[in-house]
Amino acid sequence: MKTYKNLKKFGSELPPRGLGGLFPLRGLGGFLFFLLWTLGGQSQAQTLDAYLQMAAENNPKLKASYAEFEAALQRAPQVASLPDPTLTVSAFGRMIETRVGAQEARFNLMQMFPWFGTLKAKEDAANLMAEASFQNYLDLRNQVFFDIKSVYAELYALEKTIQLKQENLSILDSYRELSLSRFRSGGSPMVNVVKVDIQRDAAITEIELLQEQRKPLQTRFNLMLRREPLAAVSIQDTLMLGEVAPVIENSESFAGHPTLTGLEKQKEAYEMQEIIAQKEGLPMIGLGVDYSIISKRTDANPDMNGQDAIMPMLSVTLPIFRKKVNAARKEAQFMGESVLEQQEAQRNELQNEYETALYEINRAKKLLDLFDRQIESSGQANKLLISGYSNSIIDFDEVLQMNQDVLMYQTQKIEVLKTGVIAEAKLEYLMAR
Repeated sequence: MKTYKNLKKFGSELPPRGLGGLFPLRGLGGFLFFLLWTLGGQSQAQTLDAYLQMAAENNPKLKASYAEFEAALQRAPQVASLPDPTLTVSAFGRMIETRVGAQEARFNLMQMFPWFGTLKAKEDAANLMAEASFQNYLDLRNQVFFDIKSVYAELYALEKTIQLKQENLSILDSYRELSLSRFRSGGSPMVNVVKVDIQRDAAITEIELLQEQRKPLQTRFNLMLRREPLAAVSIQDTLMLGEVAPVIENSESFAGHPTLTGLEKQKEAYEMQEIIAQKEGLPMIGLGVDYSIISKRTDANPDMNGQDAIMPMLSVTLPIFRKKVNAARKEAQFMGESVLEQQEAQRNELQNEYETALYEINRAKKLLDLFDRQIESSGQANKLLISGYSNSIIDFDEVLQMNQDVLMYQTQKIEVLKTGVIAEAKLEYLMAR
């Protein structure tokens, strides 16, 4: 199975496993990971990769899902084995006399064999269901990685917003000094100082609330990595959107997504279940031997006196009750039809999520360009207003309002960048990279 040949990145050494031809690896040394985090900056990518690897090794949901896959691997050896042979021992309290002597004991050994190909079909069906279980694990792992990237982006946006608020607080402090200096020189009323104090109080409260918001995000992030809830999280200085987003023209492009691949394996397994039901409706063949212990006669000496009797045996089951066979075939057919509908629904969901993510990325790029221009223009206007206020030309309210506008554009830019980064991570999940 090709899926298992690239499991060397992200993950601790796992117990060796095999599954016939479908699972050629004797050791799954790690976890398949090709998710591309195009957020800019080599050091940032390394940091995020380290967190993703930590999650791949420690996340409890992933460990539980992988244990389910390990359990599914054990199903094939069970169903592919022959039924246990039957040994019957008979001892006679009163010996039965035969021509060549008294029959003292009798041993009967019988081995039943299912119809040709039944065990192989059962093994193939179990292998396909194990493969479907592995695809479910892969999808869950990708979802966990998406969640980690999303929270990472939220933490980044939070830290940047706190930094902006603190810088704005310093700007307000300089405005207070300016307005207080103008008041002392008689060029400005005291009310301007009060207005600055009002905005400073609001800014301090906003910073405190944002700092309190850090704890639940930090806890959520660390718990996904199975770390202490308040362990420090290293957030890089810069996040960037990728330059090019892949274009998908139809839902068939999602064929490699683990959810669809897992459903395809389930469908193949149910097709095999139908074959199994057909074969189980055919006779089972039993081969055995019957061995009788004979004691010697003392009253005569016939030919073969006291010689034990060995008799080969052949038995055949008669599968005349067909209701259970027909019901099993119909069950497999209905389950196959159900999986087909699930595949269609899943493809539609992936297509819808892809279109939404692509829209969010394109929207984020356009808004980022807009906010860059607005921040640059507003910054220039703000300098002119401060100069005008210093020369008693501009009202102080205009200075405060323009400063708030600049702050608003900066915080909105951070939020848009966060939304775009999360959408980009969603796109990577949908493309199963």
